[in-house]
Amino acid sequence: MSADAYLQNILVRETVDTGPYSPVRGVQNTLAPLIRSWAGTQLVSINPSGSFAKGTANASGTDIDLFISLAADTTNPLKEIYGTLATRLQDGGYTVRRQNVSLNVRVGGIDVDLVPAKRQDNTSEDHSLYRRKADTWTKTNVIRHIAYVRAGGRIAETRVLKLWRDQHKLDFPSFYLEMVVIAALSGRYGALSDNVWTVFTYLRDSFAGARFVDPANTNNVISDDLTVSEKANVGSAATRALAAQNWNQIVV
Repeated sequence: MSADAYLQNILVRETVDTGPYSPVRGVQNTLAPLIRSWAGTQLVSINPSGSFAKGTANASGTDIDLFISLAADTTNPLKEIYGTLATRLQDGGYTVRRQNVSLNVRVGGIDVDLVPAKRQDNTSEDHSLYRRKADTWTKTNVIRHIAYVRAGGRIAETRVLKLWRDQHKLDFPSFYLEMVVIAALSGRYGALSDNVWTVFTYLRDSFAGARFVDPANTNNVISDDLTVSEKANVGSAATRALAAQNWNQIVV
């Protein structure tokens, strides 16, 4: 079997149902009453975001990000918004894991990351959200993030790299990884396996020193999301991938 056929077979196996009746979308319906009760009249919308919405999700890492948009005139501080949603989820019987900008719960065996945010105005999709690790806030625009990744045209390569990341237990935030794949393959139009190999080479040679800025907020440096040692771990894993004798030593 060729390298391309091997990777394509894996991607078929890992296909995620994103249709209106998919099990993953069902968790939104499960959580919606609790979220509506918590947000009250300030709720604008609850929408899938992240890998599920971008098309870069894999079945073995099945999860969904739910972006909770609150009205621009919401007066509660962002830290309080984050904290009260965590409390409401706990009161609802969920085990909550507090992450950087999201709250993780499991619903029917599916990981769900809830991202509460407040609209900055009524004319754009710009939102403010709480960053727990830095105890501060940042601006984001998930619509732009989704459009950026889809326009990058590297969905298959990104899905392979995400499988590699998960199977080798690397700390590598998804949007950061998506941006890296797009940058590494800029102007390149090769076969899938060749493109993935190019990304590994980039991760080994250029990743640690490359700067990535949020396309929706130039003040948010995405490459700051990993420490020097965490970037070194990614680069070392890429070096091992490039030294592998068979693709099944890289991703399965």
